[in-house]
Amino acid sequence: MSEASVREWFERYDALAAARDYEGMADLALFPLNEVTDDGKGNGSAVQLDRAAYLAQMEQVMGGGGDVSFDTTRTPHFLSEDLVFVITDGTMTYDGNTQPIRYGDLLVKVAGDWKFQSMVQGGWG
Repeated sequence: MSEASVREWFERYDALAAARDYEGMADLALFPLNEVTDDGKGNGSAVQLDRAAYLAQMEQVMGGGGDVSFDTTRTPHFLSEDLVFVITDGTMTYDGNTQPIRYGDLLVKVAGDWKFQSMVQGGWG
C-alpha cells in the first residue's frame, strides 16, 4: 500500500484540473463514475455518470474561467492494496473568494494505475 502513489495521482489530477483539461481528468476515472451527495436537508442522492456526462459536468462547474486554487490535506484510508478511500479537507479559492471544502474519493487500482470511481461531497443536491 503506497501512500506516495496516491499522492502522486492527486498531484496529476490537480494539475489537470488547474489546466481545465477535462479529457485528461476523465482519463483518470473508472466509468461509470458514482457521485454521492446530499442537499443539507436530509436528502441524499447517488447518480452514475458516463464519460460524456462527466465531461459536460466539469465544463459546467469549472468552465467559467477565473482563477481557482486549492489548499488541501488528503488522508488515504486503504481498504486493500487496490482500494483506497481518500478524505480531502481544505479550502478552495475562486476569484478571490475562499470557502472550506471536504470530500471523499474512492480510488481503484486498474492494471497497476489508480482510477477514481466514486466522488462523495455534501451540498451538491
